[in-house]
Amino acid sequence: MPTLPRIALVLLPLLAGGPVLWAQPVNDDCASALTLCAQQPLTGNNTGAVGIPGFCPGTNSVLWYTFTTNSQGGAVNVVINGLDCPVVAGMDNELSVIVLSGDGSCQPGSFTAVGDCTQDSVDFTMTTDSLSANTQYWVLVSGVADNGASISAQCDFGVTIGGPGADIVGVDFSAGEDVEIGEGEFAELEATGGTTYTWTPNAGLSDDAIADPLANPSETTTYTVTTQLNGCTYSDEVLVEVIRRIQPTNTFTPNGDGHNDTWTIFGIADYPACEVTIYDRWGQRVFRDVGYAEPWDGTNGGARLPMATYYYHIVLNTREGGSAAAYTGSITIVR
Repeated sequence: MPTLPRIALVLLPLLAGGPVLWAQPVNDDCASALTLCAQQPLTGNNTGAVGIPGFCPGTNSVLWYTFTTNSQGGAVNVVINGLDCPVVAGMDNELSVIVLSGDGSCQPGSFTAVGDCTQDSVDFTMTTDSLSANTQYWVLVSGVADNGASISAQCDFGVTIGGPGADIVGVDFSAGEDVEIGEGEFAELEATGGTTYTWTPNAGLSDDAIADPLANPSETTTYTVTTQLNGCTYSDEVLVEVIRRIQPTNTFTPNGDGHNDTWTIFGIADYPACEVTIYDRWGQRVFRDVGYAEPWDGTNGGARLPMATYYYHIVLNTREGGSAAAYTGSITIVR
């Protein structure tokens, strides 16, 4: 038979009236500590927490969190914000934070503080000592009862970690550097860190589940890659900027509207034996004419070509003895 989650009901006295019923928080002991992920806020409420007393003087109603430092280690900031404590006779309105190192046994005697106890009734930040890399630590958020209060504070709050020892994106995980490609070109993306990869959007990618897919977007695109590290999900972005490497010398719009539907080479009538060839950017010939009897209309054998940049090569046979001059350039189909 599966084990049911433990739920306890706690009576909390109110200022004006009878008691109110609260469910015991799931993370009021070390074994059920919730994972904190860098720069990803969690909300909590320590009302009804009945675990061991706090590690800081005058604290109780403890909630447990845990995190793993990044590969470089260093100080970690624990931010408490959105502090909202009910007005209850005899109840304090301050929360306390302490960060502990331990051996993973969850035995009270196995923990050592790695920073000072920090408490306040408004938003505050607790900063640890410099922590070891790739190491698990525990965060205790507790209610305070001092200055004559008889009940430890039991409040709503938000908790977030960050700082040199906690941040993952840009430290242990990255989508790679932004890249610039020409129209029709490819770039290899280079995500680092993580265990699995999911890229979005997947349009223009050779694979959306590897670290280094080839990207060939038709337009400038921001790709997001997501991975998992130490029980957390992280995302980072990379910009693939698509540029036009050769600015077209002529632009036309073969869409049948009667305006700019054909491309004409001015003065070509002086060279009746000229040869005009047009290629796509992959070097495939899409038009060829000797004498340029008909201006090109943006089709290949009558089939309309997609919007893109194409390149022309013109050989002009002169009247002074048959010598030739060649010219190249680009044109763009716009619809």
